[in-house]
Amino acid sequence: MKFASLLALTAAPFALLAASPALADNHAATETAAAPAAKGPALWKVADADTTIYLFGTVHVLPAGIEWYDDTIAKALTGSDMIVTEIPMDAASEAAMGQLAQSKGSLPAGTTLRSLLTPEQTVTYEAALAKLGAPPEAFDQIKPWLTGLTMSLIPLMQQGYTPGAGVEKVLLSKVGDKPQGALETAEFQLGIFDGMDQAAQITFMMEAIEGMDETAPMLNRMVAEWAEGDADELAAIMNEGMTDPAVADALLYSRNANWAEWVDARLDQPGTVFVAVGAGHLAGAQSVQDYLAQKGITVSRVK
Repeated sequence: MKFASLLALTAAPFALLAASPALADNHAATETAAAPAAKGPALWKVADADTTIYLFGTVHVLPAGIEWYDDTIAKALTGSDMIVTEIPMDAASEAAMGQLAQSKGSLPAGTTLRSLLTPEQTVTYEAALAKLGAPPEAFDQIKPWLTGLTMSLIPLMQQGYTPGAGVEKVLLSKVGDKPQGALETAEFQLGIFDGMDQAAQITFMMEAIEGMDETAPMLNRMVAEWAEGDADELAAIMNEGMTDPAVADALLYSRNANWAEWVDARLDQPGTVFVAVGAGHLAGAQSVQDYLAQKGITVSRVK
């Protein structure tokens, strides 16, 4: 699968990046991604007599300079009683996630990552590390899934993408002491990757390495469509990368169905909630909106 699609669907890799300043320091931006002219990202609403739930699609990491926070979004956010993101994203949660990733992502003592690879894979892997300016032993103690995620993020950072400019970070900076909630845990999201068997993890890592040069250009395209509010085109780009049905179900469809259940249940409580999740979950077939429609719940587009 194309890793820009994967990275657009989970907040955990970028929360890991925020929790690992050494990684950011070692791979500072060498160029800046062009900021698209924005009409504004899409915003939806579900409401009944005493409950309103806004659904806002995010990009977890952005380059600086994209102006997307407009009056419509601000009104929905400030008028909400709480904000809900995919996973907890406060500083304490991110620090705990860094520790969790280190625990889950470390290989057993006596095993190195390169010892798990074929000679051909080792050549490809070490060449990719050299291209990033990292030594061959850089990830020797790290499981393939976490190495793959990390090596997918570095090219984005080199083009000016940062988690600090990500949509959730901006939203959370504007809510003050407003209550915060989450649809999932960091452990759940990391578990999607850590739950793969060793062979699948190596395949995952090698695909990440082989697609490193494609990640930033594809994410640039996604960001441009997101900033235009074109959910259909965003979904079309996402679908280019979702080539494995099992991965698509684990990362996208089953989670969308779970979140629709959450929205349905939350409608039983009065109040206003602003839900901010990866934009790919609110676009295309089997989106959160589609699962809500199957329940007879109307979703209207606000902008």
